[in-house]
Amino acid sequence: MAEPSRGAGGLRAALSTPAGPPRFLLLSSFLIPLGSFMVLPFMSVFLHERLGMGLGTVGVVLAVASLVQFSGGVLGGALADRIGLRRTMLWALAVRTAGFGCFLACLVWPPVAVVALVLTCCGAALYLPANKAYLVHGVDEERRPVFLSAGNAALNAGMALGPLVAGPFVLSSPGPLFLVVVVLFAVVTAGHARLPAAGGDGVPAAGAARQGLLSGVAALPFAANALAFYLYFHFQHFLAVYAVRRASAEFYSVVLLLCFVLVIVVQPLASGLIRRMPYALALAAGFTGLAAGLAVLAIGTRPALLAGGALITLGDIVLFLKNDLEALRRSPRSDAVVFGQQRLAAGLGACAAGVLGGQVYGLGERSGHTGWFWLLAAAQCLLLPPLLLTLRGRTAAPGSAGDDTEGTTAPHDAHGRVPGR
Repeated sequence: MAEPSRGAGGLRAALSTPAGPPRFLLLSSFLIPLGSFMVLPFMSVFLHERLGMGLGTVGVVLAVASLVQFSGGVLGGALADRIGLRRTMLWALAVRTAGFGCFLACLVWPPVAVVALVLTCCGAALYLPANKAYLVHGVDEERRPVFLSAGNAALNAGMALGPLVAGPFVLSSPGPLFLVVVVLFAVVTAGHARLPAAGGDGVPAAGAARQGLLSGVAALPFAANALAFYLYFHFQHFLAVYAVRRASAEFYSVVLLLCFVLVIVVQPLASGLIRRMPYALALAAGFTGLAAGLAVLAIGTRPALLAGGALITLGDIVLFLKNDLEALRRSPRSDAVVFGQQRLAAGLGACAAGVLGGQVYGLGERSGHTGWFWLLAAAQCLLLPPLLLTLRGRTAAPGSAGDDTEGTTAPHDAHGRVPGR
């Protein structure tokens, strides 16, 4: 999707297809992140402010949830091969609906919030691989990028709109908000039950090479992706607590909206440039953008929150895409395995950010100087990436002679969002 006009045309083409299942899945690709992001981006502030959890505990909970959501995608793909795409999606949505139902229960018994968060993340991990595979099932090779691009656009639109809709209610009226999300997921689950089974559903894949999940891993892109997600998730996990206290939940939603719009607009326009960019230059530019954005957040004003979020997003647009492209180029494994390995790296990074970041942010809050949290994260953006150079010489692709300018364009989602994010 190198040109905006082609991306828009692809979205129109996918939506106008006479086949009902792809159109329903595209609608679901909007509704599912819409419902999820009415709740999940506010988890740090909800757990801390509403349920009274310490920030250290909040960080550990978010770390475990992130690790499950990102890394579990590898198991989701394996489950889809075993029981079929439609069944996997149904199980995933049932788990996720139960998770959001548990958020209602946590208003009476707060510890249930941990179970709720883990369940919703398990559901996401199981759903995404099966959803993408079903979306392109039976679609010829030329039209597959069209459907994947349309699904990605719908995904990001839902993620952008969810926080904006829920911002005024997540702290003041969480019960009705959680109930709305539960009903939304129940309706989407019922719709998936009416989908026809894809050809070969439930027939285990045969003939696949018996290799370990990490065999053939491209070490430098794997490590760079883990580090990028570790640094980015300081922003993802803890901006809510920081921004809501300095502005409001509504303004925090605006910051997230800006970040999602930048991903939707800038990433397709810049994808060709990022593909051609030498890997070392991409790493330098991306981590510098992260450092600048995190440092700006320390100012704490509303303009600083917007500017910091924008700079962080621009840095991650470069890092997340280039790391995936380099992993595809350097690894001998299939594309699916490579993306699974990169997803694992993302989960490890996000987990580390939750565990370590929660402790550091808690110290900053107790001392009354949370701005130092962002400055420390910014310093890590400058100090840690040079360590990656120790992997560079040992992980270049055969015959590349250290040339990092080649890449392979492949479909991917916005934060790896998360995306992430």
